[in-house]
Amino acid sequence: MAKGTVRYWAAAKAAAGVAEEPYEAENLAQALDAARERHPGELVRVLRRCSFLVDGDPVGTRGHETVRLAEGGTVEVLPPFAGG
Repeated sequence: MAKGTVRYWAAAKAAAGVAEEPYEAENLAQALDAARERHPGELVRVLRRCSFLVDGDPVGTRGHETVRLAEGGTVEVLPPFAGG
């Protein structure tokens, strides 16, 4: 299991109630599942609309279970922003 940081932005930050928190996961799907368990409710709904960067690289349409997480890495959770 890799350990790193999840950073929440905008609506995701408000829904989680924190700007960032640690992850311990092998892939993005596991990290997001853990976030949903820690923050049931609004964050679960917000995550459905978010895009993600893993160590600065866009995840895009890749399956979250295929996106490996690195030790010391960062997952950025980006909700849609107004203005495009």
